[in-house]
Amino acid sequence: MNRRLKAVLAAFGLAAASAVAAPAGSLSAVVSGSAHQAFFGVATRNDAAIAVGVGGTILASADRGKSWKPVLPAPTKLALFGIAIDQGHAIAVGQQGTVLRLDSNGQWTAGTSGTDARLFSVAVNGSGRAIAVGSFGTVILSNDGGASWQPVAPDWSAYTADGAQPHLYAAAIDEAGAITIAGEFGLILRSSDAGASWQLAHKGEASLFAIDLRDPQASFAVGQTGTLLRSGDGGKTWTEVATNTEASLLGVRSVGGGRVVATGIRELLLSDDLGLSWHSLSNADIATSWYQGVDSDGEGGAWIVGHSGRILKVGS
Repeated sequence: MNRRLKAVLAAFGLAAASAVAAPAGSLSAVVSGSAHQAFFGVATRNDAAIAVGVGGTILASADRGKSWKPVLPAPTKLALFGIAIDQGHAIAVGQQGTVLRLDSNGQWTAGTSGTDARLFSVAVNGSGRAIAVGSFGTVILSNDGGASWQPVAPDWSAYTADGAQPHLYAAAIDEAGAITIAGEFGLILRSSDAGASWQLAHKGEASLFAIDLRDPQASFAVGQTGTLLRSGDGGKTWTEVATNTEASLLGVRSVGGGRVVATGIRELLLSDDLGLSWHSLSNADIATSWYQGVDSDGEGGAWIVGHSGRILKVGS
């Protein structure tokens, strides 16, 4: 774990420890809340993990998810939809243009987003460059770890009928600063110059709710009606992969060893061959509810978060 982030999480009273392995393909609940609670996003890096959700709820772990502790008091009462961690940077985004960043003193402080749009997703790289996206075509960029932001949205008239401003649900940024965004109309756009220009990588019918570009040889996007796209060239081109489900897929993450996990509404999909084929993993909870955020547990499994303030471990 990055020393700065480790020190910050230690301020929450957490100490590093080894994770407890779960059997392959198993599902185990680590955190359960009440019916009115929900988590929308989870992000991990090395030993650190952070989950965010309704009412500004933030849970943090410094031991690969073995234990979780809430940030109290919550730094906002507004829902948080996205969270990103990289190299000592941690940024959360949510309702009414809310941006929160974890400072070196272990405090969540507000950034100046310059928008009141809902922000659904955020990504940050090791240098602190970050991208966030949200409702009505909102795209904002930060070069200082989320403290300040500037709009970098495309000219939507080049990509949508009548210049409609699509809701954007997913964002990614690599260490070179290349940006990828995705959302309504099956749109996936890329920029290699900090949003000064954009290139269309995909357009379709189904809205896309999540992307994962961590492995350039096996990247993924998921969305409505079981839509799952796969890219073998870092997101430049995309091919649809059969999933045999009509469920809306809300999250996707490659977790190592060829395994990929996709969350959704009454659906959880697993692949063991880098996303070439998929199968459902289900129990009564999965079959009747929803999970959205997903990230690696660091040992070939995954953390997924969703309804009723629940955090599940998917065994490797």
